[in-house]
Amino acid sequence: MTSRPPDCLLRLLRGAPRQRVCTLFIIGFKFTFLVSVMVYWHIVGEPGSQGQFSNLPADIPCPRLVPHTPPSGTPPPGNIFFLETSDRTDPNFLFMCSVESAARAQPESRVAVLMKGLPGGNASLPRHLGLSLLGCFPNVQMLPLDLQELFRDTPLAAWYAALQRRWEPYVLPVLSDASRIALMWKFGGIYLDTDFIVLKSLGNLTNTLGTQSRYVLNGAFLAFERHHEFMALCMRDFVAHYNGWIWGHQGPQLLTRVFKKWCSIRSLGESHACRGVTTLPYEAFYPIPWQNWKKYFEDVSPEELSRLLNATYAVHVWNKKSQGTRFKATSRALLAQLHARYCPTTHKAMKLYL
Repeated sequence: MTSRPPDCLLRLLRGAPRQRVCTLFIIGFKFTFLVSVMVYWHIVGEPGSQGQFSNLPADIPCPRLVPHTPPSGTPPPGNIFFLETSDRTDPNFLFMCSVESAARAQPESRVAVLMKGLPGGNASLPRHLGLSLLGCFPNVQMLPLDLQELFRDTPLAAWYAALQRRWEPYVLPVLSDASRIALMWKFGGIYLDTDFIVLKSLGNLTNTLGTQSRYVLNGAFLAFERHHEFMALCMRDFVAHYNGWIWGHQGPQLLTRVFKKWCSIRSLGESHACRGVTTLPYEAFYPIPWQNWKKYFEDVSPEELSRLLNATYAVHVWNKKSQGTRFKATSRALLAQLHARYCPTTHKAMKLYL
C-alpha cells in the first residue's frame, strides 16, 4: 500500500503551473536553508578542537608566578567576564590563551569564566587540561552560568522563557549576545569573547565598545559601568526588535542601531563619542578584519608585528572563521607569536601536546 502525500502538500501543489513553481521554489529554498544551518553548526557551531583533548592529561604543572603588588591608593579595575553558553567544559587552546592573557594583563582584576556546563553548588570541577591550566592563575575564577538567574529582573527574562519552547538556528550566538549585555547591566566591568588575546591592561576603559568597520560596531569587547542606561536600552531593543533568524541581528547590528539611536546619528562616521559612551577605532580590538583572518597564520617579522599592533588593546582572532586551521606553536606565524608573548603557559602546553 503506497502512502499518500499530506493533504496540505497536495493543496499547495494544486492550482496553476506558475503557482506550483512558486510553491516548489519556496519549499526548496526552506529545505536548503535548514540544511545549510545544520551544516553550519556541524562545522562552525562547536570549536573544531574538540578532538585535540581526547588524549591529553587532565592536569598540568603551574608556572611560577610573581605575586602582584598593586599601587597604593589605586582602586582595582572591575571584573573581566568570559562566557561559554554551550554545555562544553573543555576550553580549547585559544580559549585558554584568552583567559590567561587577560589574567596576566590585569592581575589586580578578577577574571570570571562563566560556563553553562559547570555544575553548581559545591560540586568539583570536571578534570580537563584547560580548567587545570586556568586554575593556575589566582585571579581566575571558574563559575557556573545560570541563564535563568542572569536574566531574572531584566527585559530578557520573558524572552528567555519563550526561547526554551522553540527552535532557532543561531541559539548559542544569540544566547551569548543576550548574556553579555545582561552581565554588563547587572555587574558592570569588561566582557571579552573567548577568541581575544589581550595585549595590555583594559582597566582605563569604561562605557566603551569597539568599531569593527566603518559601518558596524562589535560586542566581542564591552566595558560598561553597572546599570548604565546604554545597556538597558540594548536589552529593550533586543526584545523589541528580536529576530533570531538573521545572523548578527542581536549582536553587532543591535549595538550599531542602539548607538545610532543613543547619539541621534544616521552613520557611525558622524560621532565616535556622545552622552558618555565611546566607540574606539577598529585598530583597538579588530586590527585585522574578518575578511583577512588568514593573516593570523602567516609568518610576520617582529617589526611588522609591532607596527600591526601598535594601537591595539586586544586582538580578536575571528575563531568562527579560523577554527580548525593548524599552525606550529614554534613558528613565526602571527598567532604563534601572540601565544608565546601573551599567554606563555598556554603556549608551553601547545608545544608539548600538539
